[in-house]
Amino acid sequence: MSQTINQTSPRLAAFIRRSQLYSFGIFILSIFLYACTNSSASDAVPPAPQSLPVITLNNQSATTFQEFTASLEGSQDIEIRAQVDGYLDRILVDEGAYVKKGQPLFQINARPYQEQLNNARASLASAQANLTNASINVSKLTPLVQNNIVSDVQLKTAKSGYDAAAAQVSQAQSMVEAASINLGYTRILAPVEGYVGRIPFRTGSLVGLSTPNALTVVSSVREIYAYFSFSEKDFLSFTHQFDGASIEEKIKHIPEVELVLADETIYPVKGKVETVSGQYNEHSGTISFRAAFENRDGLLRSGNSGRVRIPRQLDNTFIVPQETTFEMQDKVFVFAVSDSNKVSSVPLHIVGRSGNYYFVDNGFHKGERIVYAGIDRLKDGTVIQPTPLSLDSLIKTRPL
Repeated sequence: MSQTINQTSPRLAAFIRRSQLYSFGIFILSIFLYACTNSSASDAVPPAPQSLPVITLNNQSATTFQEFTASLEGSQDIEIRAQVDGYLDRILVDEGAYVKKGQPLFQINARPYQEQLNNARASLASAQANLTNASINVSKLTPLVQNNIVSDVQLKTAKSGYDAAAAQVSQAQSMVEAASINLGYTRILAPVEGYVGRIPFRTGSLVGLSTPNALTVVSSVREIYAYFSFSEKDFLSFTHQFDGASIEEKIKHIPEVELVLADETIYPVKGKVETVSGQYNEHSGTISFRAAFENRDGLLRSGNSGRVRIPRQLDNTFIVPQETTFEMQDKVFVFAVSDSNKVSSVPLHIVGRSGNYYFVDNGFHKGERIVYAGIDRLKDGTVIQPTPLSLDSLIKTRPL
């Protein structure tokens, strides 16, 4: 038994020594790993601020526009209607033709009205003959009454007959005049110079006073009227924006306006706002204005549509590109950059817009910097690396 223990002890001692060496190795490895970890943590560099384009704002004068949808009409759009009944013998113009005042447009069959005129003239001749006969009777009886040969009753009767004959002559003359007017109505003339509209009738059509449709419309387009409407809010803003004690005086202070056509081109001639309606439209809640534009070349026609642009001069305003902004709770913000390159959100007070730009009248000072792009990655307090971007060069590439 003693021998067995002596043989086992060296083995146990060796095992214990190996265990101690293994534990010591693990301990040394742990210390090494810990040291490496601490070294990596101490040597780590914080991420650099992100580089974002930044523009510098300067206050300046600018012109912005208010645009309103407009419908165009000629200064005179006159419906041409038949004033007598009859068949169209001839249509003397074509649709879209330019006509001068007094130029024939339509010819209605005139024969019935020519016969009415002939009959009225014959009635006039008969009435004039009766008047002559009555005048002879008065002339014949006058000396006889003066010489007491016949009673003055006969003379009074003769004078009464003369008056009746004279009245018949006047009536016959009126009938001749009426027949002559009706005959003249068979030839329909242009009341103004302008362009002929659509003609819904053809030769042989029966037309007259009861015809629901006009024969055509002649539009005088030497001057074109553009009708547009203000909402109640816009109208109140208008009353505060322009000088004048009355609406008429304020209208006189509105600068010349532009007309944007359907293809987005600007009509080359500027117009002037002339009148405003006396009351609001009870259905739409708007009030109507009228602007006049010269149309010497006939480029505009009745029925065209467009937009009236009213300019507004702004002094000491800041121009802010729309892509620098974001919306939150119905307000528009930008990220302003401080001297330490930290960003903070600033609300804008927008007084106008033009193209892709806002016009802002407060909230900034000259030389203020705002972030141009990458605002979706920012929040208040974020530090950035500003990259200057020229606002003037941006406006040159994308004009106001």
